[in-house]
Amino acid sequence: MSNIVAIVGRPNVGKSTLFNRLTETRKAIVDETSGVTRDRQYGKSDWNGKKFSIIDTGGYVMGGDDEFEEEIRKQVQLAIEEADVILFLVDVREGLTPMDEDVAEMLRRCNKKVLLVVNKVDDTKQSPYINDFYALGLGELYPIAGISGSGTGDLLDEVVKDFDEGEEDVTDGLPRIAVVGRPNVGKSSFINTITNQDRNIVTPIAGTTRDSIYTRYNMFGFDFNFVDTAGLRKKQKVSEDLEFYSVMRSIRAIENSDVCILMLDASQGLEQQDLNIFSLVQRNNKGIVIVVNKWDLVEKETNTHKQFEDLIRERIAPFNDVPIIFTSVINKQRIFKVLEAARQVYENRSQRIPTSQLNGDLLTIVKEQNPPPSVKGKWVKIKYITQLPTPYPQFVFFCNLPQYVRDPYKRFVENRMREMWNFNGVPISIYFRAK
Repeated sequence: MSNIVAIVGRPNVGKSTLFNRLTETRKAIVDETSGVTRDRQYGKSDWNGKKFSIIDTGGYVMGGDDEFEEEIRKQVQLAIEEADVILFLVDVREGLTPMDEDVAEMLRRCNKKVLLVVNKVDDTKQSPYINDFYALGLGELYPIAGISGSGTGDLLDEVVKDFDEGEEDVTDGLPRIAVVGRPNVGKSSFINTITNQDRNIVTPIAGTTRDSIYTRYNMFGFDFNFVDTAGLRKKQKVSEDLEFYSVMRSIRAIENSDVCILMLDASQGLEQQDLNIFSLVQRNNKGIVIVVNKWDLVEKETNTHKQFEDLIRERIAPFNDVPIIFTSVINKQRIFKVLEAARQVYENRSQRIPTSQLNGDLLTIVKEQNPPPSVKGKWVKIKYITQLPTPYPQFVFFCNLPQYVRDPYKRFVENRMREMWNFNGVPISIYFRAK
């Protein structure tokens, strides 16, 4: 079961700072100005072996306080609907505000786990003011300093207390395929087109306590589970911010899938939101097929197809060994080719490379073509290679000085592996460890 943690609160309480600390990145822009987070940020985090997705629900400012409040209200409603745990952030320096009380009122009515996090408790001078926030009626307080990380350990202990470890176990063994992408790229049309032949064969399978997550698809020689996305599931009646809503739903779908079909709109090209979702699929180690939909709307010349494909591969590099298929769902062009590609990527992701081939063919090629570098006069020597028993391809290279192996060399090794075996559409993880 995938878990989503959302950070909510009024502007400028330190949501982005906390997001950066929990994801160990600097993706979110941090500034003293209110409302600086315009693009929603989302990333991966883990604590004590329990992984979860985390979302920074920053709002943007269009004018006065009314727009502020409307934007925050909208995002809190979405967080309440989709997240498993909500971190409600307040600012000890500014004290309790009417806007905090508005957010708290919504959170008190939801039946989700809400943790009230009092931020900017940088020293003991702020301690007497922490207790003011008990007035919000949300129970235990978690004082932290987002900048230094003080207090975040206790907070994370509580966040992950009820989370499951590891990936969800699906007993039927069927491939799990998710269709993801920005709003209005044709996800629902694609699913409707390939499933409306005979609805009796498409049956919901209970997945989690939230809703049914999986829908069985057994037609035309294909048999797999569709992972429920916004296109398959009936949306709650919320005044939704489409981009934010699609991201939350995409996270849920990606984490419950084996292979993701990422749909793009040919008339709009590859946008930043598409790259964000692609990156999320890659970080979750899922297989990926890129589908350029609405290709019928693009004016074409001799090399249009190749130029478009080359541009996509350039933008998604270095992981650009992925199938790219151009479709028109409306005209039913190449839609079953998409399913064939997804099935092949699933097989690529599931394959086990014999240890004898890793330590024979691969090790020989690596040593002869490009031996590991020497650092400070010491040579890195690879002794043994093995594949880990995980649902996706992970390889460990045992060597004498793993600390000297840098990313460019790992990329060289990965490229050789992709030449030797078919990992098209599949992220590979390579680790160098001490023997």
